[in-house]
Amino acid sequence: MSDIQPARRRILRTWRPGATPWQLEPQGTHATNPLLDLASNDYLGLSRHPALIHAASEALRCNGVGAGGSRLVTGSRPLHDQLEQALAHFLGRERVLLFPSGFQANLAAVIALTDRHGTVFADRLIHHSLLVGVKASGARLQRFAHNDWNDLERRLKTSKHSTPPLVISESLFSMEGSSPDVPALARLCEHYGANLLVDEAHALGVLGEGGRGLCHASTQPVKLISGTFGKAFGSGGAFLAGDAAMGDLLLQTSGAFRYTTALAPPLVAGAHAALQLIERHPHWGTTLIARCKQWRNALGQQGWQRPAGIGPILPLVVGPDDSALALQRQLEQAGLLCVAIRPPTVPEGTARLRVVLRRDLPNDTLERLLDAISTA
Repeated sequence: MSDIQPARRRILRTWRPGATPWQLEPQGTHATNPLLDLASNDYLGLSRHPALIHAASEALRCNGVGAGGSRLVTGSRPLHDQLEQALAHFLGRERVLLFPSGFQANLAAVIALTDRHGTVFADRLIHHSLLVGVKASGARLQRFAHNDWNDLERRLKTSKHSTPPLVISESLFSMEGSSPDVPALARLCEHYGANLLVDEAHALGVLGEGGRGLCHASTQPVKLISGTFGKAFGSGGAFLAGDAAMGDLLLQTSGAFRYTTALAPPLVAGAHAALQLIERHPHWGTTLIARCKQWRNALGQQGWQRPAGIGPILPLVVGPDDSALALQRQLEQAGLLCVAIRPPTVPEGTARLRVVLRRDLPNDTLERLLDAISTA
């Protein structure tokens, strides 16, 4: 891999947790002060919450570290059933199935909804895991312009298909910070007889009523929702949520569900504890969104392009890879951790710093960020 340009080469860095949940210390350096974390997806600051640690510890004591088998062999525990039922109730869906990772859940979702005879219409900026799922399914792929319903409708109108097409989008795009109008998208899909798959990984816990995501407000059907516990829920693992028939289809046919060890009990318990906290504190998401608006306005006033969307992902598009890396280093020197995102993760010429807000950031964080980037 010597042909990779230096500014495009990935480097694996290791981090030690700091004294507070929002601090990280780079392993193997002589830094005297930890960095304030503006990079991870722990939006609600729950990964080190006492309730999650206690729940995971109890599950570890009672069940051991791993499940020891797939869900259809010996891997199912009462913890799995309890979380699936609680999450189905929270989301207003009939059936939820747990998966060990979001990548795996997305693969399973796409393969369950299409095959080599089908056509997939995907937002141009969907996650890599969904594109891998399309490739594995053998379906024909058409990518429509980001959140552009006119482009999608034109493609749906002119496409000939013998089976229902599949439309794929996300409710909060992880590198753009933007969100679609999910009810409008669902209405369009219903009009053209298309199934809709929405990845809610970055929205759950933050966006929508009580953190239920953007699909919850749609009166038209969303065929399948995917989500993860490794972001706002502060744990690990993932799930798919749909109606009873969809849940049974996955149970009977999904190799990604059948042939994998069940999600580790401590992670299940941690995710369930996070869900209970989110249900008891429905204002957490709205409070974070209000803070995000303040940050967006401040960045726009300083001359940056105002980041799209309303959620906790605020990209600062720089352009060249070298410039994004230089800005990352500049922020680290100011005690702020904000990682440069470069192609192929984002389109060519749009390297950026992906600023991520979390609920528990100190009150002076915005001022520190503005000071650090004022000369950029």
